[in-house]
Amino acid sequence: MDTKSKNSRKTGIIVVVIFLSICSMIMMSQYGNMSYYIDNVETTDVSYESALLSMQQDLAEGNYLLYNQYSNETEQSEVLNEYGQRNFDLTSRYLDYGVFDSDGEQLLDNVGETTAQLLMTDDEESAGYEFRVRYTFSSIGELASIQVDGTALDPEEEYSLESSYLATAQEVATYEDISTIATPTDVTVAYGMNAENLSAFCEEYMEWYEPPTVGVQGTTYYTDTLESLSLVVIIVALLLPVRRRLDISEMKMFSVPFEVPVLLWLFIFAAELDFIPVQIVEATISGTILPGMGHGMEILATALNFVMWFFIFGLIFWSVTSLRAMIRMKGAYWRERTLTMKLIRHYRGKGTESDEAMVKKAGGIIKRVKAFLAKQYDALQHIDFREKTNRTILKIVIINYIILAIVCFFWYYGTLALIIYSVLLFFFLRKYVKDLQEKYKLLLKSTNQLAEGHLDVPIEGDIGVFNPIQEELKKIQKGFKKAVDEEVKNERMKTELVTNVSHDLRTPLTAIITYTDLLKNEKDEEKRKEYIDVLERKSLRLKVLIEDLFEISKAASKSVTMHFMKVDIVDLLKQVGLENDSKIKGANLEIRWKLPEHKLVMWLDSQKTYRIFENLIVNITKYAMPHTRVYIEMTEQENDVHISMKNVSATELNFDTEEITDRFVRGDTSRNTEGSGLGLAIAKSFVELQHGTLKISTEADLFKADITLPKLEIPPEEEQKEQAE
Repeated sequence: MDTKSKNSRKTGIIVVVIFLSICSMIMMSQYGNMSYYIDNVETTDVSYESALLSMQQDLAEGNYLLYNQYSNETEQSEVLNEYGQRNFDLTSRYLDYGVFDSDGEQLLDNVGETTAQLLMTDDEESAGYEFRVRYTFSSIGELASIQVDGTALDPEEEYSLESSYLATAQEVATYEDISTIATPTDVTVAYGMNAENLSAFCEEYMEWYEPPTVGVQGTTYYTDTLESLSLVVIIVALLLPVRRRLDISEMKMFSVPFEVPVLLWLFIFAAELDFIPVQIVEATISGTILPGMGHGMEILATALNFVMWFFIFGLIFWSVTSLRAMIRMKGAYWRERTLTMKLIRHYRGKGTESDEAMVKKAGGIIKRVKAFLAKQYDALQHIDFREKTNRTILKIVIINYIILAIVCFFWYYGTLALIIYSVLLFFFLRKYVKDLQEKYKLLLKSTNQLAEGHLDVPIEGDIGVFNPIQEELKKIQKGFKKAVDEEVKNERMKTELVTNVSHDLRTPLTAIITYTDLLKNEKDEEKRKEYIDVLERKSLRLKVLIEDLFEISKAASKSVTMHFMKVDIVDLLKQVGLENDSKIKGANLEIRWKLPEHKLVMWLDSQKTYRIFENLIVNITKYAMPHTRVYIEMTEQENDVHISMKNVSATELNFDTEEITDRFVRGDTSRNTEGSGLGLAIAKSFVELQHGTLKISTEADLFKADITLPKLEIPPEEEQKEQAE
């Protein structure tokens, strides 16, 4: 008899395995249809309503921008600088719009009288607009009403748009970046769009409109197939035991308590774990489920999907078969297969042997949990903040997560569970927090001193676990002091920058304007030629200024593109000297060179390095005392090359050497010489971009510039290229 039972059980197991395998393969057979549907799903044309919804925020912002054009509460230049270009500026190209007072009089002269009447008429048919919306603001600046109509809209669409536009307008009214520009008061702002403009707007909307992507779960091939197969599995699980040869419901794996399958499925849906199969299917269809797809990994991906679906359908079959015992056992099922009844009988003293065994096993688990919690509590009591506490903190987080996860399963009673948990947590933390409060007061005293600007008051006192913060506060105090000094310097530099830019750009520009006027009325050909020469010089001067401004702007923003190559720096410096020889002689200067006799090849940007040398030599020709000697010396060191340029200044050197390389700072404070004031700043930026340093120093009337350029490693491919040549 037992042999027959085992054989029938084996038959039933084989049948179930084959059945679940068939279900899994049917599910996987739909992958191709899912992929085809996702790739070829057609998006429907966007309705007028969808396109009009896209402009609701633009029009809500337009209310404030248009009213400000009338009231001028905020300067238009300030609006542009503070808030930038708004989308309304683009949307308004498709609209007629106007601002009207309570009597319907037009406050802006942007449209004609006929258009203004059409915008404000209550007869939408005579207005002729496909779409029209009117915002009415009360005398206290609040949105009183909104009306949407148009010949292209039916009443339902008008109501839907009106509700959406109203909600958006109320939301925009809370935006500080737009609603503070102006406060529309006792006015109506109206917008209208005719058929031609509405069609053009919809066409443009379609160009950037992206329809929502369709996922696997959005296809009927996935949902319908899964639901149908799940239903088939449930039916088979219920009917299979009818054939005794195929009945496997008495196996031990199906003899679980009622609460186990119920809680399992509650957990799956509560934790939303049902999205995992969707992600696996989507990754399989897209070919990203495993690395190396297309190189033999498809077989492994197929096996993975088969196992997943076999497990899912098997879980459904197991759950239904486990619960099916209710049909066979009837009332005995609730007495024998429920943990709740076993616990009730135990506490009433009427528990059976199996009840007591279950309670004993559960009691052992509870004791182990209590021991674990006691151990963690003890660890919390002995935290040493001087050591790394990552493991302790991780334990706290994990324990708290477990507790909150358990609380989530109480559903409607979760609030009560959270109250109990919070009370226990309060008593646990109260003592610890009380000890920290005194230390915190000392820390707060130090921070208040910083907040009040007492940057010179020393921060002292033992504040226990906050001692590391105290050290950081000292660093912050020092940093604040440095930042304040730097900000004072920057403000002064900004003022000088504006003044100098205005002066240096205005001077040649004024000359250009003046000589242009003279040239218009001058008949003498010689003088006209003279004026043209002046215009050419001043134009070139203005070009140099603008180019220098552009160059220093790029250098300051680190957006300069460097082109490193092998450069003979000795030859490059000689070349700069030769090309500026006329300027040197014109300044009556004698240069004494002290350069290496051999080539000195370095990995540099030749153009930028040339500009560095040129700017420094030109600076010397401008400010050096005539009939004096200039010393230019280059010294090769182990890791870098040092270049020194020294000259005697024609004027007193009374500037800050740390500021002379800033933008628009010139040693010639009277600004008698032509120059942008950017030469040294550009040179310093280009040196730093090549990882070097430029230092300016003075001693009496001696001006000295020291350049240090590191010997950067030449890439191996360049070395190989040179050897090949």
